[in-house]
Amino acid sequence: MTDSTPTGAAAPGGRQRSAVVFILGSISAVQLSAVLATHIFQQVGPAGGALLGVGFGAIILAVVVRPSWRALVGPSRLPLIGYGLVLSGMNLTFYLGISRVPLGTAVSIEFLGPLTVAAVYAGRPRNRWWVLLATAGVLGLTRPWSEHRADPVGVAWLLVDSVCWGSYILLGARAARGLPGLQPIALAMAISGLFLVIPGILDGGPALLKADVVLVGLGVALVGQVVPYSLELLALRRITAGAFGILMALEPAVASVIGFVFLRQPLGLLGTLSILAVVAAGIAVTRDQRDGPNDVETLAC
Repeated sequence: MTDSTPTGAAAPGGRQRSAVVFILGSISAVQLSAVLATHIFQQVGPAGGALLGVGFGAIILAVVVRPSWRALVGPSRLPLIGYGLVLSGMNLTFYLGISRVPLGTAVSIEFLGPLTVAAVYAGRPRNRWWVLLATAGVLGLTRPWSEHRADPVGVAWLLVDSVCWGSYILLGARAARGLPGLQPIALAMAISGLFLVIPGILDGGPALLKADVVLVGLGVALVGQVVPYSLELLALRRITAGAFGILMALEPAVASVIGFVFLRQPLGLLGTLSILAVVAAGIAVTRDQRDGPNDVETLAC
């Protein structure tokens, strides 16, 4: 789960190939951090895991980025607070979801949020069909008509997560105004950590202070926050925004592979076809987004 505003220029040959490696590495790191987080759910619960991951991520970003805290009392404070709130919602509902639903299915469900935003941003009527295709793919993964359906509570949390992710993109455009580089996400991460303190402590309790839990939480923050942002920044200097978006659309597929390898979560034929439908929709919408007439800044107003 990442947020960047790609601005790179096209580059041939090896630079493009290295960018692909960086983006796939970023996507994989985010999903591996989710796998790592599941190992402490039994001790601190999903909310406790979210608090540790976001909390340590906020500390690391504060040290590395050194944001201007004065922005929290200036005119940009309300967009930043909203940005931090949906970031906390994203992390909390995603962890609540993956505690009940396979990782590949979870990422496909949450992907509906940014996919819908991208479809609106592209401004092309045909994109509604791509969103419908992705929705059909999610239905194929969750199989609500079957006795083998995905856990409905987990699915509900992930649908909330998808709304949070879509809102995160829109609010990010407003929060970023007047703040350079990674300052908006560093400030939003700090706010998000504050929002997660109460649910995290209620869910995790004293176990949050156990040495092994703290180490896993630090690992989640490093693998899920620091590594992806670093790799994305390297990639964005090598490829165009459109190519970046298309590659990021591979996230549900990568999540499915990682879920299978590390969590033994097989998809089967229907699941595989459903994942491919979601990925195809994401790629198609991203291609249209490059030439769409709308502006995400306008959508965010």
